[in-house]
Amino acid sequence: MNRINLSLLAVAMLLGTSAGVAAEDVKAGDLVISQAWSRATPGGAKVAGGYLTIENKGSAADRLVSVSADIAGKAEIHEMAMDNGVMKMRALDKGLAIEPGKTVKLAPGGNHLMLQELKGPFKQGDKVPVTLQFEKAGKVTVALDVQGVGAQAPGGGGHSGHMDMKKMPDHSGMKMK
Repeated sequence: MNRINLSLLAVAMLLGTSAGVAAEDVKAGDLVISQAWSRATPGGAKVAGGYLTIENKGSAADRLVSVSADIAGKAEIHEMAMDNGVMKMRALDKGLAIEPGKTVKLAPGGNHLMLQELKGPFKQGDKVPVTLQFEKAGKVTVALDVQGVGAQAPGGGGHSGHMDMKKMPDHSGMKMK
């Protein structure tokens, strides 16, 4: 009997641990924001990326127009794209369209939130609040679940897209103008 109780307790603890890893979905108008996460930053890092998924369940397009975070002096919506065999990163000054019925994923190696001039480190297990400003849905605050330094997806597993992430640049030590 004790073995069974011990086994049940172990299973309950494992389930409780894995349930705490996932960020909660946040609704803003017709938009559902999920899987909000970031990576832990090494000491002294001044930049961090933010990743999340935005699903538009409505019949009209919306646009992510800006992002802000108290922990960052500057925050932008960025894209990374290949240009003649060179990976380039740039701010999306006009924001990011979220078409009706579509899902947009901000992930390493693609579109992402760039948090610059960090006022402190991101530590694994932290929840970092960021405010997203949408054209129609307005402002919504989500918490980025901070994963390990080398995480590729929420929970530290999985793959984002079809790129080899080991070849992707790590932004954690970059200085942005």
